[in-house]
Amino acid sequence: MKSHTKLKFCNVHMIYQMHWLILIIAIVFEVIGTAALKSSEGVTRLIPSVIMIISYGAAIFMLSLVLKTIPMGIGYGLWSGVGIILITVVGWFFYQQQLDLAALIGIGFICVGVVIIQIFSKSVTH
Repeated sequence: MKSHTKLKFCNVHMIYQMHWLILIIAIVFEVIGTAALKSSEGVTRLIPSVIMIISYGAAIFMLSLVLKTIPMGIGYGLWSGVGIILITVVGWFFYQQQLDLAALIGIGFICVGVVIIQIFSKSVTH
């Protein structure tokens, strides 16, 4: 019984140490899933649809691991904010989706929010 408890503690401790890496990977999977959703043409194309389902599943699973160690609002906020920024870049380069000035300013505010959380928030475990 003691070895099982020790193993569980080691797993939680490892997740605590790696939560930023896991969050980055979760964000990448979410962006892949969203790009595949666009490519699936309303979930009518098999390969992009399968990629979408697997990517979203992996993203949610990894986000659930991260939420064991950082507050839900911070974890989800960073996941969604950075995801918005990255999917915008993907849309711009791979789908030729141009943004107007107002959209770019709004995304800039998201970037500022992520930086403020990372630098100044005491809610985030560094």
